[in-house]
Amino acid sequence: MGSFKDADPTLGFLTRKDTEVKLPRPTRVKNKTPAPVQITAEQILREARERQEAEIRPPKQKITDPTELADYRLRKRKEFEDLIRRVRWNVNVWIKYAQWEESQKDFKRARSVWERALEVDYRNHTLWLKYAEVEMKNKFINHARNVWDRAVTLLPRVDQLWYKYIHMEEIIGNVAGARQIYERWMNWMPDQQGWLSFIKFELRYNEVERARAIFERFVQCHPKVGAWIRYAKFEMKNGEVVRARNVYERSVEILADDEEAEQLFVAFAEFEERCKETDRARSIYKFALDHIPKGRAEDLYKKFVGFEKQYGDRQGIEDAIVGKRRFQYEDEVKKNPLNYDSWFDYIRLEESAGNKDRIREVYERAIANVPPAPEKRYWQRYIYLWINYALYEELDAGDMERTRDVYRECLKLIPHRKFSFAKIWLLAAQFEIRQLNLKGARKILGTAIGQAPKDKIFKKYIEIELNLGNFDRCRKLYEKYLEWSPENCYAWTKYAELEKSLCETERTRALFELAIAQPALDMPELLWKAYIDFELSEGEFERTRELYERLLDRTKHLKVWISYAKFEASAIVEDGVDSDAAEDQAQDYPREQKEQCVQRARRVFEKALNYYRTSAPELKEERGMLLDEWLNMEASFGEVGDVSLVQSKLPKKLKKRRSIITEDGPAGYEEYIDYMFPEEAQTSNLKILEAAYMWKKRKVSSDDDED
Repeated sequence: MGSFKDADPTLGFLTRKDTEVKLPRPTRVKNKTPAPVQITAEQILREARERQEAEIRPPKQKITDPTELADYRLRKRKEFEDLIRRVRWNVNVWIKYAQWEESQKDFKRARSVWERALEVDYRNHTLWLKYAEVEMKNKFINHARNVWDRAVTLLPRVDQLWYKYIHMEEIIGNVAGARQIYERWMNWMPDQQGWLSFIKFELRYNEVERARAIFERFVQCHPKVGAWIRYAKFEMKNGEVVRARNVYERSVEILADDEEAEQLFVAFAEFEERCKETDRARSIYKFALDHIPKGRAEDLYKKFVGFEKQYGDRQGIEDAIVGKRRFQYEDEVKKNPLNYDSWFDYIRLEESAGNKDRIREVYERAIANVPPAPEKRYWQRYIYLWINYALYEELDAGDMERTRDVYRECLKLIPHRKFSFAKIWLLAAQFEIRQLNLKGARKILGTAIGQAPKDKIFKKYIEIELNLGNFDRCRKLYEKYLEWSPENCYAWTKYAELEKSLCETERTRALFELAIAQPALDMPELLWKAYIDFELSEGEFERTRELYERLLDRTKHLKVWISYAKFEASAIVEDGVDSDAAEDQAQDYPREQKEQCVQRARRVFEKALNYYRTSAPELKEERGMLLDEWLNMEASFGEVGDVSLVQSKLPKKLKKRRSIITEDGPAGYEEYIDYMFPEEAQTSNLKILEAAYMWKKRKVSSDDDED
């Protein structure tokens, strides 16, 4: 009895113990060395599959008499009822119970189960669908109709229930009943698909007037662009062109400002195009482009361009293309008004179209977008909007007063205390010069020097006055220039050149003396070179020599030494002869002068060599270059020169290696050229001899100790 109680009916009245699969006890592996024959994971899985025992399934029951059937039904009902008692909320259990009762052909019991399930959760539309389908499948039409009616009454927002109900009525041929159900549904104002299915239903039975009436109600319930377009297409399909146009006109009156108005206008224009009314279509496109915001009219522009290409003339096509590109630029500048490149492209487009009012309007809109921060990098692109605006007004529009106003407003807008643009000042001044208004140009440049002095402004102002021959004004401007920037070697040099060109030698020399006396200079080498060249051009060799000595007091650069030596080598040139041609003409002068010249040049080289040997021994490369230059110069002197004098001083070039040290430590080696001068070689030889003598001495003393 105990074993019978433990038996499970789902396992064919076997106990759990009988169905347990006993696995062998795992053995402990003692030898863990790899086996001589290895097997793969695939072989293991295949063997496991082959050795798997067959699944134990409960035996099939065969019912042979009514008593067994009654027992079976009683047992199943008891199981279902127990299950429902445990999980009453589970809809699937109810459905299985009801379907089992249906399979037993006990429809009353099945209905009872469905009704009990609906009491638990009547909002679950799946229950209603399954319930009604069972009634329909077994041809209980009135029962099914009753279920559908209750379902749509309780759940009117579930479209599937309405569709299934209407479909059943239509299948059994009850068209009037189906229409009545549709009317009940439409009172609930369903979505667009419900209305469209009602319209299709009427059209299936050729009820065009009824369908038209439904469309009228549909567009009242859903006043959207898609609904009106469907209505118009319906009328067009039925050949009612006037009615279709009337529908479009009504829709435009109602939805002209709607977000989807673009689709409506495109559909209306295409309708007129199909009706061969090109003028009407063009008017619709233009009306739409004027009323719809640019950001929502992209497709409309494309359609309009295509329409003009097909039906319009050349002017119309160009206007359409310009309009399309204008829309793109409007969209770009709306997204980012500070994107000045978009404004430049937009202005270029309008200039190609040639409408002055539009061009000025775009320029005014562009320059209104002032950079948010007073930093020059933000203003560099923006300022060209003003420049282009002024040039357009001057060159294309020919309005000089307006050009002057543009320059004035631009200069007023720029924060000159923080930064300025020399280009704007110069353009404004050049414009005034072109208008023969010299006084206005001077006023602008004077204001520029007062508010925002810059190199370019000084240079241009001086150039203008120089061309006009106003040398006193040029002097005043140079004084202002140097007062503002005393370290500017270019200004000093140019001022001195001006005085030199006016044959004011003493003033030129005084200017150079003032310049080299400045505590800080940006390019002193150019200034000294200009001063030396000036004295050379004047034939003042003693002054030039004095200048070189003063320069060597300040810097001992290699180029200064070489330049000094070359000067001394060419000092025999007479007044008026260029110093660069000295060496070529040296043979035309007496030998005594040549020898004096060579001696002075040698003194400079020796002095330089002595400096590099004693004060800067680490500058070996410069010392080597100096000797090379000296050697070349001795060779160029011809008979007077002595090459052997320099050759004994020339260094040996040695290729050496040195380690490269980085932040992370040593990083390999690199080759470099080292110079070994004769005195260094002699010192190194002495060191080697001394080391050899010490070694010999130690060796002799060690031999004596052994004896």
